[in-house]
Amino acid sequence: MKCFKQICISFLAILCCLPSGHAERIKDLASVRGVRSNQLIGYGIVIGLNGTGDTDKTTFTTQSVVAMLARNNVRVDIAGLKLRNVAAVMVTSKLPPFSRIGNTLDVTVSSLGDAQSLSGGTLVVAPLRGHDGKIYAMAQGPLSVGGYSTGDGANGEVKNHPTVARISNGAIVEREIAVELNRKQLVTLQLRQADFTTAARLAKVVDNNLGGQFAMARDSGTIEIQVPKHYREKLVEFMALLERLEVTPDSQARVVVNERTGTIIMGQDVRIAPVAVAHGNITVSIQTTNEAVPAAPLTPGEGQNQQNQQVSVAEEKRSLVQVKGANLSDVVEGLNRLGTTPRDLITILQAIKKAGALRADVEVM
Repeated sequence: MKCFKQICISFLAILCCLPSGHAERIKDLASVRGVRSNQLIGYGIVIGLNGTGDTDKTTFTTQSVVAMLARNNVRVDIAGLKLRNVAAVMVTSKLPPFSRIGNTLDVTVSSLGDAQSLSGGTLVVAPLRGHDGKIYAMAQGPLSVGGYSTGDGANGEVKNHPTVARISNGAIVEREIAVELNRKQLVTLQLRQADFTTAARLAKVVDNNLGGQFAMARDSGTIEIQVPKHYREKLVEFMALLERLEVTPDSQARVVVNERTGTIIMGQDVRIAPVAVAHGNITVSIQTTNEAVPAAPLTPGEGQNQQNQQVSVAEEKRSLVQVKGANLSDVVEGLNRLGTTPRDLITILQAIKKAGALRADVEVM
């Protein structure tokens, strides 16, 4: 507990040395509407596995191999086909904005059937489609697996996830998504974290740097910017100018807790009104002892085994502690005075919020 308090105090000292608000570039706070990545997905076959592929129970793998061989003018009898070096997989990737034909993409390959491992396999050419059903890239190449699987049954050993692999630069773009930037008269920025104050500040910074009324915050997450006439044929330069502008974002007072790991994260704007807190632990202990009871004299039969249970209840005594905080330093110092663990603090923070003394939103993960 003493070590935990020292860590909290050291971490708190670092936070207190940081400025209350710092400016960030617009490119780190917002993105341009319409300029985004697109998800791609495809179905494929991995070959060359060392007996760790799909079993006969995965019938669609066998059907896929037969269809692939038929396209190469090879006819086989599906009834007598036994495959353990092949696995059916799903291939996923992202098509970044402004990708051109010939650019390469990283792909993720995930097993669909009951394969034990994809280690050592090679993906046979697989088309990657967008949500419109059109093919945008073709993937193929040797797999890189960050794990392994050896043995079988109770004697096996598995490390990480051997049924998921990656291929660096494993897909080639075959179709482009047209995005026309030049001659645009209006650019719309979308905040990655919507906030009215941040949106208003961003619009003001843009106007001050462009020397006029060009930006308008439509809502907490959308800012529309009129493109000056001399930049309409040079929109890339205009966007580069906007991205470098710095805005001080506002943040909401929030406490994020993870009950599974006992993690607590507090923002610098968290405040606690004066409140008295007492927190104690109750421990219930049950001990069972076995005692042999012999049979009574002149009584047929054997002795019996009797179980005796002793129940004890211990409650840790704690006194009331007043907690109040005008800043993050006061809040953490006041909570540390309770001498509790992080998991106990989660319960205390939720109770303080229920009492109306915590000036922040509590988000439980």
